[in-house]
Amino acid sequence: MEIYVSKESRGGDGTKEYPLNSLAQAAIIAKPGDEVIVAPGVYREYVNPAFSGMPERRIIYRSAVKNGAVITGAEEVKNWERYKENVWMARIPNGIFGEYNPYTVEIFGDWYDAVKPMHTGEIYINNKALYETDSLEEVLHPIIYKGSWDQKGSLYKWYTVQEQNETVIYANFQELNPNEENVEMNVRRNCFYPSEEGIGYITVSGFTITKAATQWAPPTAYQEGMIGPHWSKGWIIEDCDISHSRCSGISLGKYLQPENDNKWAVKHTKTGTQTERDAICQAQREGWTKENIGSHIIRRCNIHDCGQTGIVGHLGGVFSIIEDNDIHHINNKQDLAGAEIGGIKMHAAIDVIIRRNRFHHCTRGLWLDWQAQGTRVTQNIFYKNTPPDGTEFTEHLSVAEDIFVEVSHGPTLMDNNIFLSEVAGRFCTQGIALVHNLIAGSFVYVGNGSDNGSKVFPSPRYTPYHVPHRTEINGFMTILHGDARFYNNVFVQQPVRQLLVDYAKDRKIDRLDLMNYIVGTKPYDGYPGAEEYFAGFQENNYKIREERDKYYDHLPVYSGGNVYFNGAQPYDGEKDYMKDTEHHIELELVEKDGDLILYTNLFRYMPKTRNSMISTKLLGEAFEPEELFENPDGSPITFDEDYTGKHRLPTPVSGPFEIYEEVASINL
Repeated sequence: MEIYVSKESRGGDGTKEYPLNSLAQAAIIAKPGDEVIVAPGVYREYVNPAFSGMPERRIIYRSAVKNGAVITGAEEVKNWERYKENVWMARIPNGIFGEYNPYTVEIFGDWYDAVKPMHTGEIYINNKALYETDSLEEVLHPIIYKGSWDQKGSLYKWYTVQEQNETVIYANFQELNPNEENVEMNVRRNCFYPSEEGIGYITVSGFTITKAATQWAPPTAYQEGMIGPHWSKGWIIEDCDISHSRCSGISLGKYLQPENDNKWAVKHTKTGTQTERDAICQAQREGWTKENIGSHIIRRCNIHDCGQTGIVGHLGGVFSIIEDNDIHHINNKQDLAGAEIGGIKMHAAIDVIIRRNRFHHCTRGLWLDWQAQGTRVTQNIFYKNTPPDGTEFTEHLSVAEDIFVEVSHGPTLMDNNIFLSEVAGRFCTQGIALVHNLIAGSFVYVGNGSDNGSKVFPSPRYTPYHVPHRTEINGFMTILHGDARFYNNVFVQQPVRQLLVDYAKDRKIDRLDLMNYIVGTKPYDGYPGAEEYFAGFQENNYKIREERDKYYDHLPVYSGGNVYFNGAQPYDGEKDYMKDTEHHIELELVEKDGDLILYTNLFRYMPKTRNSMISTKLLGEAFEPEELFENPDGSPITFDEDYTGKHRLPTPVSGPFEIYEEVASINL
C-alpha cells in the first residue's frame, strides 16, 4: 500500500488525493510492504516507526523529491528582542520541549572530556550553528575560540538560563538581525528513530534530516543518533542529507543496558574499558547475534556538520555496508571533546565494508576501535583530516588522522584507498593489511597506545576476538602489535606544516613510536619477519627463545611491492621494495564542480615492476582470531580491481591505480 504525506494537506486518509499532513502519523500506521511517499516541505516532528518491516517486505519511507522533504528536530525562533548591541534575547516557554529540554540537559558520558559545560541544545542562523558559552559576559564580549576550525564563526555565541518556566536564550548574531534571518533552535532529541528496539527492515530514502539534540554516544552507553535503527536489523539509509546533529548523525549503535550505562562516568569504580568488556558480554547473552542485529546499508548520503560523529556505532553496526557517502566537516567547532569523535567512529565493526566514500575536513576521518574483525576499507579517499593552520591545539585536541585502528586483533583490511592527510594512520593495533594504497601521510603510535594509562602497574587492554563471521566471542587478548602486511603500496613523503611539528615537539612525543611525520613503514623498524618469529616456537631454538619473549613479542611484519618517493622510508626488515631518490612527486587535489581531481606527476616516474597479484592466500590469517583476510561470506579476495574499478593485469602496478601510461590528472 502507498501512503502519501504532504505538508500542504489539511489532513486526509493517506491516499494520493487526500494525503496525511504528518510523517509521524504515517509512521504509526505503515506496515510491512507499505511505502510512505513524502512531498517536499519542512516536517518539524519526531518520526517514531511503530512497526518493523520484513526481509522481503520492507517498509519504505521515500521523499518524492530527493532532499525535498526535510525532517528537522528544530523550531523557528521569531521573537527576538535586542538586549544590547549585537546581542539578542528570546524567551521560549518550556512547554514546547515536553519531557526533554535540551537547554537543561548537559552533554555527558563516558570518554567525554568537556572543554566547558555544554547542552544538547543548539542555536542556528542560516543553517550554521552558533557556539555555546557558559556566561552572558562572553556573549556580550565574544572572543575567538582558537581551537575551532572556523575561528571567525566562533564569535557567534549563545548562552541560556531558566527563568519562570521559560528557557531564555541570549545570542550574539554579530551584524545580523535574527528576526530577518532563518534562526532555529533544536527542541527534539531525534528526528527518525524508533523508540523501541527491534524495528527492522526499514528504508529511509532521499530525505534531508537535520538539527537534533542528541546526547553523547560512547560505546558503554545507549548510543543514539539523529536517525538510526535502534538495535535492529536490515535498515537502508540512502540518498539522504544528514547534518547538524548536536552529537551523532546516524547511529548504528548499542541498545540501553540500564545497569551499565555510562557506568564509568557515573560510579567511577571500574575503568571504561572494563565496563565496555562487560557491555559486550552482556550483549552476547541478550541476543547480539548475526541473525538479530546489524546488516544495515548506508549509501549515497551527504553527512556533515555534526558535533561528535557522522556515523557512530558499537555492536549494532555488525555486517553492515557503508558506501558512496560524502562524510565531512565533523567536529569542526571543537566545542565537544573526547575519545569518541570522527567522521565514522565504530566499535566492533565485524564484517563491515566501508567503500567508495569521501572522508574530509573531519577530526579523524575513520576510527575503528576494538574488534575491527573482518572489516574492509576499500576505494575511499581521505584528505584534510588534520587541523587547518591557525588552529590552537589544546589537551582536548590531537593532530588527528585519516584512519585510526585501535586495539583490534583484525583481520582489518585497507586496500585501494587514497590517504592524503599529513597523518595517514594511527595503528595502536595488530592484524592489519594495507594493499595497493596511495599513502602521503605518516603512521603514528605504532607499537604504542594500547595500554589503559596506569601510572604504576601494567594495564594492557585485553580486547575480544570472535568466531569468524559471527558475533560470538572466541577469546580475549592484549595487543602485541605487528601482524601487519604492506603490499604494493605507493608512499609519497609530503611537506609537513609547522603547526603539526610543533605539536609533537611541545608535548615531547616526537618519536618514531608516537607522533612522527615520516611517511612509510619506518615505524615498524625492529619488528621480526615471519621466519624469525615462528622459529622461536621450536623447542630446540634456544637462542631465539632467550633473546625474545616468545609469547609476548611483537608479531611479524610482511611486505612486498611497495614504492617510496620523496624520502619516504621503508622499515629496516622490508624486502622487495623500490625507492626513488631522484624524482620529486607532486600531489595536488582540486575540487571542481563537485568533482575531485588529483593532479600529479607520479605516473611519469612510476618504476616498472613485476608485482605479484595479492590475494587472500598471500595475506594469510590474522594471528589471534586465526581468520583469513577474506570476504564476509568466507570467500577469498583477489585484489584484481583498482580504485576506479579497472581490472588489474597479472603483474599489477603498485598503488591504487592500474595505470601504465603517463597521465597528469585523475578524476576520483
